[in-house]
Amino acid sequence: MIRALVVDDQELVRAGLSKLLAYEDDIEIVGECSDGSEVVEAVGRLRPDVVLMDIRMKEVDGAAATRLLQQLDVPPAVLVLTTFGEDEVVAAALGAGAQGFILKDTPADDLAAAIRCVADGGAWLDPQVTPAVLETYRASGLPRAAEARQLQELTEREREVLARIGRGRTNQEIAAELFITEATVKSHVGNILSKLGARDRAAAIVLAFDHGLVQPGQD
Repeated sequence: MIRALVVDDQELVRAGLSKLLAYEDDIEIVGECSDGSEVVEAVGRLRPDVVLMDIRMKEVDGAAATRLLQQLDVPPAVLVLTTFGEDEVVAAALGAGAQGFILKDTPADDLAAAIRCVADGGAWLDPQVTPAVLETYRASGLPRAAEARQLQELTEREREVLARIGRGRTNQEIAAELFITEATVKSHVGNILSKLGARDRAAAIVLAFDHGLVQPGQD
């Protein structure tokens, strides 16, 4: 069972998300927060696997709350909830360590898939807003994963794995597609991050998009 914490300053949004996810047998909403200032305490108390994080809140916004969570010994995965036009703050949350972002009006099946993906260690970038967010991310001065020459250090298999990471695949899905074990996928992911100097899978995704391994909207 995936334990999820919903963080949004609008009560109707929190209620709507909880209602949508109530139909998922493997996802449980364990709590709600109305502001980023409440998140660290709630995570310590409820131990969620995934935090669904609103990006604009009154006291502590989603990017700042994500940054605070990264200071925990075992931080939960953060999936940012966004709307069109919030590229700058979403990019900041990505730079702070969020595992992905998704539009608030996304269909329930896609939302559930995104939660499962980040809970499994993957990264999820909503294709509708990815180009704008990545452009803002590149221009923000946030740490970049690597240059093209470092990409050339990857083996052919590592490039295949990176391309699938960029498409939001989990380790389990990558293993099934490439007919290898999950342990082998994890080994490849570790090598990829090390060779590229990438902090996490989200940073590796930026590189995959930058150098054409993945195109926006590509499945």
